[in-house]
Amino acid sequence: MTDKLLNHRAEGSDSAPPLLLGPSLGTSYALWDQVAPELSVTHRVIRWDLPGHGGSAVDLIGPGATVGDLADLVLALADSLGIERFAYAGVSLGGAVGLQLAVHHPQRVSSLAVICSSAHFNGSKPWEERAARVRSEGLGPLAESADARWFTRGFTVPELVRDHRDADPDAYAACCDALAAFDLRERLAEISAPTLLVAGREDPATPPAHLREIADAVPDAALVEIPGAAHLAPAQCPEAVLTALRAHFDGSAERGMEVRRQVLGDAHVDRAQARQTPFTARFQDFISRYAWGEIWTDPTLSRRERSMITLTALVAHGHYDELAMHVRAARRGGLTPEEIGAVLLQTAVYCGVPAANSAFATAQRVLAEEDQAEG
Repeated sequence: MTDKLLNHRAEGSDSAPPLLLGPSLGTSYALWDQVAPELSVTHRVIRWDLPGHGGSAVDLIGPGATVGDLADLVLALADSLGIERFAYAGVSLGGAVGLQLAVHHPQRVSSLAVICSSAHFNGSKPWEERAARVRSEGLGPLAESADARWFTRGFTVPELVRDHRDADPDAYAACCDALAAFDLRERLAEISAPTLLVAGREDPATPPAHLREIADAVPDAALVEIPGAAHLAPAQCPEAVLTALRAHFDGSAERGMEVRRQVLGDAHVDRAQARQTPFTARFQDFISRYAWGEIWTDPTLSRRERSMITLTALVAHGHYDELAMHVRAARRGGLTPEEIGAVLLQTAVYCGVPAANSAFATAQRVLAEEDQAEG
């Protein structure tokens, strides 16, 4: 059965939100080597190989293949891994697969990033000619020009050029057939998934205008242009691509701020924001992006459970000012005074009686203030 599936590499926790990464024509999943490990900190990352590239079987597609055929292979891979809904990012042909999935299988795509790609690839003729050339001459001559097509002058990634040379010519030509027939410009407005477009400012294959065309058509899409990047931006400018993808896929500061307000209340967050200075701004962003945008949004634990854990941790470290704030948050989240008292009693066993004594005093003061305010 495995030879009927795209070759892939999985990284990150199985319980993390899934993120599928698609490659460019002529490369393997090694295209993502400098980005995927970082993304796997917060996601279950699945990067896959095109048919006849890397470790994927040659006969998964044949002459006259379409991007829809490739999208079906991606869905078959996701199904085999028990993944129903996923975020997706792809480069060039891999980005076209993402657009195809977002248009034709919107229920499967939770969020989309399209990198150095297009809703069309300049008509069918160039790809028909390339397919014919590869079928007759193999990939050796074409691989000689890979650096010029993929990177800015003087830059190369030998492993990716080797992937290009080692790909199967028939499978590569079938992927050219898919690019020749691809044109989703009339369907872009149907895309409902949150969408990010990433353009390489020096990309000769899919210039920024191609990404702007998508951004203008997809509702609420965002566009990032990376200076100094050509066609394979994740390999040439991995930090810039990583920053853009994290902001799009991870718990962003904006989403984190929303959760922070829900848990702590508008008044507290407004005071914290008012006290923010240039010196503390990055720390405040860190709190909103990671603590509130990633940890507190993880559905594995309920907010009630997270409140109880937080109370315990604050008692253990003697952070009683923070404890007061999170006692208020616990009440906002539905914990009763009796439940809060039970949590603090538990801390007396594992954190020590003196710590619990101070915690009870802090909590009693906060609960009394709330009762007085309600009265």
